[in-house]
Order: sequence, then C-alpha cells, then structure tokens
Amino acid sequence: MSEQKNSYRQIMKATSLFGGVQIFQIVISVIRSKFVAVLLGPAGMGVVGLLTSTTGLVMGLTNFGLGTSAVKNISEANAEEDRNRLATVIAVLKRLVWITGILGALVTLLFSPWLSQFTFGNKEFTLAFVWISITLLLNQLTTGEMVLLQGLRKLQQLAKANLYGSVAGLIITVPLYYWLGEKGIVPVIIITAFSTLFFTWFFSRNIGVEKKVVSRATIIAEGKSMMVMGIMISMSSLVALLVAYFIRIFINRIGDLADVGYYSAGFTIINTYVGMVFTAMGTDYYPRLSLVATDNEKCKEQVNQQSEIALLILGPILVGFLLFLNWAIIILYSNQFLTITGMVYWATLGIFFKALSWAIAFIFLAKGAAKLFFWNELATSIYGLGLNMLGYYMAGLTGLGMAFLASYLLYFIQVYLIAKIKYRFSFHRSLIVIFFVQFLLALTCFIIVSLIRQPYIYLPGLLLISISAWYSYKELEKRIGLREIIKNSIQQMKKKI
Repeated sequence: MSEQKNSYRQIMKATSLFGGVQIFQIVISVIRSKFVAVLLGPAGMGVVGLLTSTTGLVMGLTNFGLGTSAVKNISEANAEEDRNRLATVIAVLKRLVWITGILGALVTLLFSPWLSQFTFGNKEFTLAFVWISITLLLNQLTTGEMVLLQGLRKLQQLAKANLYGSVAGLIITVPLYYWLGEKGIVPVIIITAFSTLFFTWFFSRNIGVEKKVVSRATIIAEGKSMMVMGIMISMSSLVALLVAYFIRIFINRIGDLADVGYYSAGFTIINTYVGMVFTAMGTDYYPRLSLVATDNEKCKEQVNQQSEIALLILGPILVGFLLFLNWAIIILYSNQFLTITGMVYWATLGIFFKALSWAIAFIFLAKGAAKLFFWNELATSIYGLGLNMLGYYMAGLTGLGMAFLASYLLYFIQVYLIAKIKYRFSFHRSLIVIFFVQFLLALTCFIIVSLIRQPYIYLPGLLLISISAWYSYKELEKRIGLREIIKNSIQQMKKKI
C-alpha cells in the first residue's frame, strides 16, 4: 500500500472511530437531558446549567489551555522514539495538571460566595460551589489523561474512555435525580467527575512508559512551551466566550429574549450536530500534524489530505442537512423554532469555508506559533462580532447566518494568506476541484430550498444528495479503496456471526 493511501486511510479510520463516538455521546446527552428535564424541571435544569457554566468559566481561566497545547509536546516526544524524553514530558504534564487543577479548585473554593452572588444573585449556592470546587481538579486530571492518549495516538483507548464515561454519566445521573431531585445536583456533578477520571485513568494506565520523578528546574524548562502556548489558547478562548456573550446581549437589546433562544438553538445545531465531524477529525489530526510540523512540505500534504477527506464527508451531509432542515428542527425542538431555518441555511454554506480554514489554522498550533495563533484568533473574534451585530441589525436572525458565512469566508482568506506567506502553504488542484463541486451542489440545494415550496423541493434535493454522495464515493475510492474496505468489513462481520 502506498504511503499516501495509508495516510488517507488513517484519516478516514480516525474520523469513523470518533465520529461514531460523537454520535453515541450526542444520543446519550439527549437521553440524559430528557430525564433531567422531567426529574428536575426547568428551574432545576437552570441551576445545573449555571453551576456547570460558572465552574467551566473558572476552569477556562485556570487550566492554561493544557488540553490543547500539551498534545503537541507529547506527539513530538513520542516521534523522537526516546523513551526517557517521553517519560520526562509526561511527568511534567502530570505535574502541571495537578498544579493548574488545584489552582482552579482553590479559586472556586475561595471565591464561592462571590460566584454564588454573581451567578444567582444571592449567596444561597455558596456551599454548592464549595463542594463542586473539587471537580476542577478532577476535570483537569482527566484532561491530562486524555492529552496523554491523544498525543500518543492511542485512539482505541481514547474512544473507549469517552464511551464508558458517557454511559457512566447517564447511569449515575438518572437514579440520583430520581432519588434526590434538586438535592442531587451537586452529588451528580462530583460523582460524574470522579467516574470520568476513573475511565480515562483506566485506559491510559498501561501506556508502556515508565514513571519518572522530575525536578522543579525540569518542570520549568519542559513546561514553558506548554504553558506559553496554553496561555495563548486560554486567552483566545476567553475572547471567544466574551464575543458570544456580547452577541447575546446585543440580540437581547435590539430584539428580545426569544431571539436569543433562537440564536442559541440554531448554532447548537450547527456546532454540535454538524460540528461533530470536526471534533472527530481533530482528535487524530492535531497530533499527526504536530509530528511533521518542522517540515513545511509535509505539513502542506497533511493539511490538503485532511481537507479533502473533510469535504468529501461533509458534502453529502450538508446537502442533506439543507434539504431536511425543517424536519431536523421539528424533531430536535418544535414548530416554533422553524423561524431559524433562514439563519441555519446561510450558516450551512459557511461550514465549507470553516472546513478549509479549520485545517489550515491547525498549522499554527502544530508549529507552536503561540503569538501568531492568538492574534489570528483575536482579529477573527473582533470582525466576527462586528459582522454579527451588523447582520442582526440589518436582517434579524437570517442576518446572523449571513454573518457566519461572511466571517468564515474572511477567516479562510486570512489563514490561507498567513500560511502561504509564512509557511509556503498552497492547495492541491484536486482539493480545489472537490471544494467547488461540493460547494456548488450545496449552493444549488440552498437556492432550491429558499425559492421552491415544499414538497416540491424533495425530488431535486434528493437528486443533489445522490450526486454529492456518488462523487464523494468515487473520490474516496481513488484515495483509500473504499470498496475494498467495505468488502473486508462485511466479511469480518460474517465471520463474527
């Protein structure tokens, strides 16, 4: 098998594995949410949401982005095939997650009265914040184990840890809420954090690297690059959170609370259900790109290959998404939310530019270009905020979808030019062809669903889905031998039966 075909197959294998995990986790999340809604009611769900979002914000400020930055360090150390060096990097990471985890727990513990006052408008939840402060340590330790598995590309173990953690969360949540009601909220948050840590530790405990004691000097020397990059990631994440907050405030001031809810619902669909493809691909893509980060030509090859697979997978999904969006909204929410269709239609087209820019932007992370990464994301957040405010002011909810498309078009141009000038990056001709074919099919479907009434959209829409799926199949066959993979999978299933 050629090296190129093997690389394409690795991308597809990782995407399939974690795509399945993502779908399973979403199903578990929906089931858990339904039970929580029934057992706790709207008020109880509100308490859960406020407690977890507040501690999540504290964690975002105190975890120093180690969940992303350290993947690069582990990947590079693993590629050197120096077990002593790898053991050192792992030991430093484990020490850093303890330090940052304890920091997060102490901040939550010490500021619990103020967190309660700020979040709930009173100090009745001070004790709740005191108790759940331990989860910031537990969650950061979990992050350390996840980083270890991702950096070493132990994909099977990482997938199992995620799956078992999701199931355990469901098993813990339902009985405790049934038994204790709202009094079970804090115990559920704590026990879930313990169970998640247990499964990640269980699947990472036998990685084949000996434990090593490191000095303070070694921690400072090895941990510097992790922390510098991590701080920049944390700062950019904080800016993104602030932008999302200001957008919601602006919508509420110009429009009303209902529009804030519609905005949240629409982008939950885009970021969760469509965005799971990026989550699935990113798990293996980042450590794989980090391995070749010092070679611009190999970097270019990896980005092009990843982008091709992303577009071939997303193409039929997005065309189908445009066609059946109304049904998806009714199933996930209700008829009342059909007002978001225009917004989501425009945002769906933006996903094509997100796919390309997403793959390119990982170059900055893989190369450890901390300042470049931060200023790139800061600029994006600033014009993204401006476009969203302008879009909503001019065209309401639909304008927010237009702003999403415009933001990612600008972001794509921005990251492409930076990567081209700084790292001599360019697209392969094959990728450009795939992009235009799939984008034009989606654009045609967009025009059909926007101008033609139901049910007349379905015949041409199904034809477009078929063309997109057929094109993706033919291109994947060229790259990975899809027919052979399907045939072998069927034979293996028959043997098991």
